[in-house]
Amino acid sequence: MCGITGWIAYDNDLTTQRPTLEAMTETMTCRGPDAAGIWLDRHAAFGHRRLAVIDIDGGKQPMSVAHDGRTLIVTTYSGEVYNYRELRAELEKLGHAFRTRSDTEVVLHAYLEWGEGFVERLNGMYAFALWDPRTEELLLIRDRMGIKPLYYHPTPDGVLFGSEPKAILAHPSVRPTVDAEGLAELITFTKTPGHAVYKGMHEVRPGHIVKVGRGGVKATRYWALEAREHTDDLDTTVAHVRELLDDIVARQLIADVPLCTLLSGGLDSSAITALAAKALAAQGRGPVRSFAVDFTGYTENFKADDLRGTPDGPYAHALAEHVRSDHNDIVLDTAALMDPGHRAAVLAARDLPNGFGDGDTSLYLLFKAVREQSTVALSGESADEVFGGYRWFHDPETVNADTFPWIAAGVSGRFTGGNATREALLDGGLLGKLDLPGYEGRRYREALAEVPYLDSDTGLQRRMREISYLHLTRFVQILLDRKDRASMAVGLEVRVPFCDHRLVDYVFNTPWSMKTFDGREKSLLRAATRDVLPDLVADRVKSPYPSTQDPRYGEALRTELKGVVADRNAPVQPLLNSVAAAEATADGATSDIRPGAELILGMNAWLRTTGTTLEL
Repeated sequence: MCGITGWIAYDNDLTTQRPTLEAMTETMTCRGPDAAGIWLDRHAAFGHRRLAVIDIDGGKQPMSVAHDGRTLIVTTYSGEVYNYRELRAELEKLGHAFRTRSDTEVVLHAYLEWGEGFVERLNGMYAFALWDPRTEELLLIRDRMGIKPLYYHPTPDGVLFGSEPKAILAHPSVRPTVDAEGLAELITFTKTPGHAVYKGMHEVRPGHIVKVGRGGVKATRYWALEAREHTDDLDTTVAHVRELLDDIVARQLIADVPLCTLLSGGLDSSAITALAAKALAAQGRGPVRSFAVDFTGYTENFKADDLRGTPDGPYAHALAEHVRSDHNDIVLDTAALMDPGHRAAVLAARDLPNGFGDGDTSLYLLFKAVREQSTVALSGESADEVFGGYRWFHDPETVNADTFPWIAAGVSGRFTGGNATREALLDGGLLGKLDLPGYEGRRYREALAEVPYLDSDTGLQRRMREISYLHLTRFVQILLDRKDRASMAVGLEVRVPFCDHRLVDYVFNTPWSMKTFDGREKSLLRAATRDVLPDLVADRVKSPYPSTQDPRYGEALRTELKGVVADRNAPVQPLLNSVAAAEATADGATSDIRPGAELILGMNAWLRTTGTTLEL
């Protein structure tokens, strides 16, 4: 896993632009702490920061392939191709010779052999650029599910690109500007594919190739979810899900560095940890190492709410004992969650204040602690989107709402009422200009227009295909981006087995009645993995990533917000609803303001540190 950046300029000589490329590349140091590389040609310049995972000595980048002294292809590459060994063997039979053991070199030779269509052969998570000096064309390629990020910014004579916006913003010709649509995208939970919030910037859509040439920039799709008839019976379906999971986990255990799993004690992470333990034992590499996040006093003082019915700790420990993992609890306290340095690091990692508050800070701190002992971690992320795990999948009112189901379910307000919404403390005039409900509605209708159907899709089956599609193309992007930024901020590679496109495609086309055959959420996953799980874990009701329940966290937010409200020079002041902010920070105020306060505080820090201009 790495950080990449680059610049294509057909009207300039980029061999003189090393300082600019070094500045852009330096912003990606957190993603690649092990090595740096720059490659310059007349019209193309690549930067790379490396997190060495496979072929530590041989996988340095940018990497090229030459023949008779002529460069044929160059890449700056981020990610992992899990089937690179099979592809390498096939390419060797076709006459290709390799000088490294890296998957990066396999990608280069695959392009030389099969052209742009080679990407359809890849199984993995990746975001990379290919420059072909023979045609003077650039390809920006992103994996099917969008696990790894990749942004680009067209220029009058080419393009700038990077793993994160900060790499592009480091170029002297780009200024951080956000218009009304960008701000609406930032505040809402829509995650529009291709939208990068910053004006003039775009994100390469999952499953897409962006081609840049002298004629301009063109995006094409190489993969998308398709509707297919599911002909397997229930037993065959469960068996095939397990067969896929066994293969996926085994592939994703390949690494030349220490590896672990992220274990919450929920069905998803427990299944991955148990399957990893089984695979490692078969290879003589066990035990699996696992990590869980917890908060001081959380289990002892836990209070169930509408979102979380049980604390994670006892279940994580039960699974760890069951598979005999080398388990570690990372216990955080409120002081760590409120530490200005930690929150600044999260904001710097995300480039935007559109996160999950303490959930982002705790995730960052968890990954920071994990990185001290491991370089690669397997996660249970995305199982809920694939198998239908969220509670709103099973609530008829939410399912039938005329908007994104997670918005109908109240994710932006943490499932509470009153002032506990992200926009509660924003100025009324600003909200009127942004028209957040209208923006969400337009994006929702755009997403629905993409959904593939079968003629047999009627009634509930048709609607649940829509719900699944919305989650697999929109909501999962919010979570994958969050996990990538928090992990790469500390140089930790997180792999997500449930995003393997073979599994996603198969389960997407499995009828909803099979996905809920036992009357519960994630029926297929539970049935496919029950044999490797203790009953306590297999039967646990879904509980999302934990959030601190320490009242001191809310009090600390209120105190900090009060300081911002009183500071007339605070950059967020023009966006504030002064009356609501005064009421929320008044002495004796007790209302829950966490989502709104976290957004305001994040926006204030973002505007102050980045110099972003709002064009509203």
